[in-house]
Amino acid sequence: MNILFICSRNQWRSPTAEKVWSKHPAISVRSAGTSPKARKTVSAKDIQWADTIFAMEQKHKDRLKDKFTHLLSHKSIHVLDIPDKYQFMEPELVELLQYSVGAYLGLS
Repeated sequence: MNILFICSRNQWRSPTAEKVWSKHPAISVRSAGTSPKARKTVSAKDIQWADTIFAMEQKHKDRLKDKFTHLLSHKSIHVLDIPDKYQFMEPELVELLQYSVGAYLGLS
């Protein structure tokens, strides 16, 4: 299963999610941001690659839908409701990601 994690600038939340879930044997992961100033900006290839997409906030899902409408018609997009208040690998963020993503995937 290919999982794509999305936040705004691909600095803290989505790279943390990618790192946290990168060692799971049943999934492959990537992360990207919706902002043109993101470390890695989400591309059509990322969307095509993903089986499931996790957006940190509703605004990220909305931005994806605006930009990649035709590519998202058969994609599953989940909003995690994780605010932009955490640093990379902050323990509380790691715990939130393990719990929320694990619950969606049945891997917790």
